Amino acid sequence: MTARVLMYSTGICPYCVMAERLLKAKGVDTIEKIRVDLQPEHRAEMMQKTGRRTVPQIYIGDTHVGGFDDLSALDHAGKLEQLLAAA
Repeated sequence: MTARVLMYSTGICPYCVMAERLLKAKGVDTIEKIRVDLQPEHRAEMMQKTGRRTVPQIYIGDTHVGGFDDLSALDHAGKLEQLLAAA
C-alpha cells in the first residue's frame, strides 16, 4: 500500500507502537515518524496543526486521523482501508 502515513510520536509511547502495528497489519509499508521527544519544536508544530498535545497524532495522506483510539475506531467501523486506499 502506498498511502503516505505521518505519525507524531515519542520513543516510549505504547499507543504509538500499537498504532504502528495496526497500520502495518493493514499493509502500510512506511510510516514517516516525527519524534517530538527528540525534536521538541515539532511538538509545538503538532499542537498547532492538530489542537492536541498527546501522541500519537496520525495523518493518512492529508487527513488527520487523530490518536490510536481514533485509528482503532476507524478500523472497527471498516473505514481505515478506504482511507488508506484513497490517500
